[in-house]
Amino acid sequence: MKVKVYPGNSSPLGATWDGEGVNFALYADNATTVELCLFENLTDEAESAKIKMVERTHQVWHVYLPGIKPGQLYGYRVHGPYEPENGHRFNPNKLLIDPYAKAISGTIDWHDSLFGYEVGNEQEDLSFSETDNAPYIPKAVVADPNFDWEGDKPPKIPYHRTIIYEAHVKGFTKLHPDIPENIRGTYAALAHPVTINYLKELGITAIELLPIHHFITDRHLAENNLTNYWGYNTIGYFAPDVRYSSSGTEGQQVIEFKNMVKKLHKAGIEVILDVVYNHTGEGNHMGPTLSFRGIDNASYYRLTEEDKRFYMDYTGTGNTLNAMLPNVLRLIMDSLRYWILEMHVDGFRFDLASTLARELHEVDRLGSFFDIIHQDPVISQVKLIAEPWDIGEGGYQVGNFPAGWAEWNGKYRDCIRDYWRGADSMLAEFAERFTGSSDLYKDDNRKPTASINFITAHDGFTLHDLVSYNEKHNMANGENNNDGESHNRSWNCGAEGETEDKDIIALRQQQKRNFLTTLFLSQGVPMLVAGDELSRTQQGNNNAYCQDNEISWLNWEQTDQELLNYTRQLIQFVKKHPVFNRRRWFQGQRIKGTGVEDIAWFLPEGTEMTEENWNHDFAKSLGVFLNGRGLHWMGPKGEQIIDDDFYVIFNAHHEPLEYKLPPAKYGTNWTKLIDTSLASIAEDKTTIGAGEKLKIEARSVVLLHHPHKKPNV
Repeated sequence: MKVKVYPGNSSPLGATWDGEGVNFALYADNATTVELCLFENLTDEAESAKIKMVERTHQVWHVYLPGIKPGQLYGYRVHGPYEPENGHRFNPNKLLIDPYAKAISGTIDWHDSLFGYEVGNEQEDLSFSETDNAPYIPKAVVADPNFDWEGDKPPKIPYHRTIIYEAHVKGFTKLHPDIPENIRGTYAALAHPVTINYLKELGITAIELLPIHHFITDRHLAENNLTNYWGYNTIGYFAPDVRYSSSGTEGQQVIEFKNMVKKLHKAGIEVILDVVYNHTGEGNHMGPTLSFRGIDNASYYRLTEEDKRFYMDYTGTGNTLNAMLPNVLRLIMDSLRYWILEMHVDGFRFDLASTLARELHEVDRLGSFFDIIHQDPVISQVKLIAEPWDIGEGGYQVGNFPAGWAEWNGKYRDCIRDYWRGADSMLAEFAERFTGSSDLYKDDNRKPTASINFITAHDGFTLHDLVSYNEKHNMANGENNNDGESHNRSWNCGAEGETEDKDIIALRQQQKRNFLTTLFLSQGVPMLVAGDELSRTQQGNNNAYCQDNEISWLNWEQTDQELLNYTRQLIQFVKKHPVFNRRRWFQGQRIKGTGVEDIAWFLPEGTEMTEENWNHDFAKSLGVFLNGRGLHWMGPKGEQIIDDDFYVIFNAHHEPLEYKLPPAKYGTNWTKLIDTSLASIAEDKTTIGAGEKLKIEARSVVLLHHPHKKPNV
């Protein structure tokens, strides 16, 4: 292949088509020479053209090739010192993936040549491999930026009205019988009317996708017929993973992803991406050389001060990206802006976000990464959600992220699980978690919506398994059941696993309803894991990261229709009542014109909780009065929004409990809306008066309703 060569520009980084040709730009500070390699076909084992990039502006190498078009396959070979002990691992025998590639043509075909050293050499990674890896590594693809968005606009759903649904692109639709088989498990399947109708009927407002940035499967998994199913092993921060494409591998995956976003937006559903900027798929010093390591190892990774051969590892994956370096910060910011501006996504959930805040060894909550995010006019305007921990010292940072961030509230998960399994936990903490975790967020002028509340997530037991198994059952992972959570933080309702005992089955169903009801009645942003509403099981596997099979996929043929109907009703009910989705904190103060507080807490005897009750009792029951006239919400035209009053009774006792309703000033005529001891939500027309007694079944939640005909302000 003969091509003309022009100097080009150092910005933007990556491969940029302008309608007449392509500008290629690569950051490689310590490199001595950079070669751009072009390939004509996916099956080519060697490049058809190799262009020496002679132009360098500061640390960026660049060239412009007229006549090159979208779909062009390419990679880089980068020359420089091979000195692992000094942090340099250049090896021009290795074709490398562009860190800014907008599309990647395929997946890795594992081979010893993918490593910069000679595999099996007694000097290990200090040795030098001279074998060409080009036949085994996927090629970057020049992408066409043109797309008809048809006037697409982001839904911009405020946090207080957001309900998040965590899902896996493939697992959600792979077994769906009503979706065409040729697109199941792809972006196109998520955009199919069957999927969108299901999500709308369920009532969620945002779908949070497990990582879709192009990732790799570790060699040891592939050799054991397993895979990196969850995708937390990124190698391309701009490229939608090709495995979820039904339309092609040479840029078509980009178009398919955009179509998915456009159709979800038309349905009023936001798209949030789970992103992994804390580490890459290249692993530790014994890992492969696929991209960053060979382009400029010392300019991308955190290396140990004692010996730059080794990597700092705050993630348990072997390496950590060095967010202290300007070029790494630029990579992350450019990636985030690309997904917002070009791919139209609505937010991000940052995996192990504490890692990004580390300036040295300690977590600095005001690290440069967060400063830049806060100041960025594009990124700061979308939903930013932190997984607020990593595995390093001081890495558990729940409640410590800056304003503008929401957090996966691990303390909420643990507390609510403890409560319903009957653990000896203080009611004070349960009350904090139920009302938005003010102890974690209020002092920083954050709102209840800073708390992303969840009972389960992709990592751990499904909701069904949480109440069905005492122990994890991860033997299929090939690690002798040593991986995953060490114990189950929930009450398993009797015999472990599947059972035909009707009483145990009924108790499990009730416990699921308890968890779901508590989740959606709590202040904060609820997150539901795809399939929990269907009673999806992973047969007790609480770490299915490597299971791309029926263990992880949603089995639509085994839908628990009863629980699905309950969940739909619950979500639709909560969406109609803003008292459960407050934008501001409860004050515990009397509301003008009502004579009562915005929130009040009661004992079974009908008397208000005292300080002693909060701090000393390991009680398992309490009542909560929610004043619908204490919202202080302003409508779009400045009007105050009024809701009805509600009374929630939680009983985690193993026996029924008689509950006396509070005095008349809190309400005189109550009707029952929800009772988790029943399989469905149906309003009980029976009126219950102030001070009357009500039987609350064992391990159940009851929600009572007191309507308002007009504002009383």
